[in-house]
Amino acid sequence: MKEPNEPGGRVVLVTGASRGLGAGIALAFARTGAQVYLGYRRREREAGAVAQAISEAGGRAVLLGFDVTDFASVQAAVERLMQAEQRLDVLVNCAGVVQDGWLALQSAEDFRAPIDVSLLGAFHCCRAALGGMLSRRTGAIVNVGSVAAIHASPGQAGYAAAKAGLSALTRTLAVEVAASGVRVNAVLPGLLATGMAVRLDQRKLRERQAHIPLGRLGTAAEVAELVLFLASDRASYIIGQSIVIDGGLTA
Repeated sequence: MKEPNEPGGRVVLVTGASRGLGAGIALAFARTGAQVYLGYRRREREAGAVAQAISEAGGRAVLLGFDVTDFASVQAAVERLMQAEQRLDVLVNCAGVVQDGWLALQSAEDFRAPIDVSLLGAFHCCRAALGGMLSRRTGAIVNVGSVAAIHASPGQAGYAAAKAGLSALTRTLAVEVAASGVRVNAVLPGLLATGMAVRLDQRKLRERQAHIPLGRLGTAAEVAELVLFLASDRASYIIGQSIVIDGGLTA
């Protein structure tokens, strides 16, 4: 039997798990034997497909629909999870949206949309999850940011601001809860062959890929391995870090 302080013995909640990187992270946890809750808002069919893939791979997954921008919705979802499992060991905040457009032409609503999901949503999820983690004096939170937090991404001002804020939240929260046995870190992926990058104009994508020293896009599996590491006791002395995984794009 896997020990509860290793990924395989844990209860894990991944937000934004209905597709892309979130789905890849959820599948990676499930392959270790973790009980994975798939957080999603509208894409129930896609989330169900991820759950089926996890089941076919021998893992265990539960759909958990809620809106990360609404604290009452988040709190109710976490309470349902806690009633079923009695604990939440790992929270992965992966929900995010991009609202592309030059800042001079954007409305306040367009600018705020990524902030509401990526930053405020992570705050809501952390706040809801921390009660149980702090009472048990154990837990890990991994926030999924972006290299847009540290590298100019023209046309994505709101997204960049949200991800930069997420790194700041990660540092501050990590220090606040470290003494209570909860570790908080972030990963900053670059261009990946999944999710938002694949919806870019192909010409622009090739131009950006040309600036990656490794000469290729990253994969969800590669990012998931870093998330798994940060959520495990192998990373027990790492807190408050935003670790870049981008093939050298920002080196």
